[in-house]
Amino acid sequence: MTARTLPGMTTISYPPKPSPGDRIAVISAGAGLPGLLPRPFELGLERLRKEYDLVPVEYPATRKMGSTPQERAADIHAAFADPDIKAVIASIGGDDQITVLPFLDRELIRANPKPFFGMSDNTNLLAFLRNTGIVGYHGATVMCELGRPGAMHPQTADSLRAALFTSGAYELKPAERWNDINRDWADPATFEAEPETRPAAGWTWVNADRVVEGRSWGGCLEILGWLLMADREIPRDLAEFDGGVLLLETSEEMPSANEVFWTLRNMGERALLQRFSALLMGRAKTWSFERPNGPEEAARYAADQREAVLRAMRMYAPTTPIVFDVDFGHTDPQLVIPYGGLVRVDGPDRRITVTY
Repeated sequence: MTARTLPGMTTISYPPKPSPGDRIAVISAGAGLPGLLPRPFELGLERLRKEYDLVPVEYPATRKMGSTPQERAADIHAAFADPDIKAVIASIGGDDQITVLPFLDRELIRANPKPFFGMSDNTNLLAFLRNTGIVGYHGATVMCELGRPGAMHPQTADSLRAALFTSGAYELKPAERWNDINRDWADPATFEAEPETRPAAGWTWVNADRVVEGRSWGGCLEILGWLLMADREIPRDLAEFDGGVLLLETSEEMPSANEVFWTLRNMGERALLQRFSALLMGRAKTWSFERPNGPEEAARYAADQREAVLRAMRMYAPTTPIVFDVDFGHTDPQLVIPYGGLVRVDGPDRRITVTY
């Protein structure tokens, strides 16, 4: 079955949760980087075993760089079809997961719903699952969050534990300190200490005059742009998004403010921005190995991105509540947000609550 533009409205439900001691699939639906950089991957697997009491199960393409879309689709099918596997987690992201979507068997996955955890390029699979009727979880890959040097960030660890094992409301909290500067995974010294962090300014609220609650959609802005261009996993009836909460964040590719504005403008021209009841904008990643910004450059990049978002929203959805610098993107810590699940944005009390 091919993954094309979808008709009608989708009924979305939360899949059953795993329990400590259960088996969890570890897949590379994007890039097989565990085969190239095993150290953070092995550390992440160890934490799944020791800190979460889960049994990670790898698949043929998990450590295979250059695997075909068909091979990765086969791993996804095997993970969802196996009754002994109780959840699925991505090793890391990538840049071509969109090529896997046409090979996915929607009915097989719909018949075997499981929690899936991933972000970045995994926006593709999260959108696919939402359109299949399954709530996924944006966040917490094995190599990045579980494989963090020194220790997992406490906020990431607590959020992941709650999303994995519990149901019900979970309040997100602003990070007091954060980081977006990476160190070389190929260097053993990287894993001898936790990353250095710097003070966080908290969330910034715009139009915070109401309380809204809706089902989430969105993810990595660059990946969403690709999905929109390819017309993949975009419901034909955009009323599907009415009253929802839009999640947006940008990656280590660090798109320019113009690129961010253009993508949002095109979403507005497609009458998407106007449908959501709130926008949560992830904290911008302001550093990469290719662009190692200093503090002033980093602050300028983040400010320019915020103004680009505001400019687009003023054009198409000027009264929509917006929260900037929510910690759910490519920065550290990373809070897990249910994708297709309920998100409550309380402007007057400055609180965000998700339902796991």
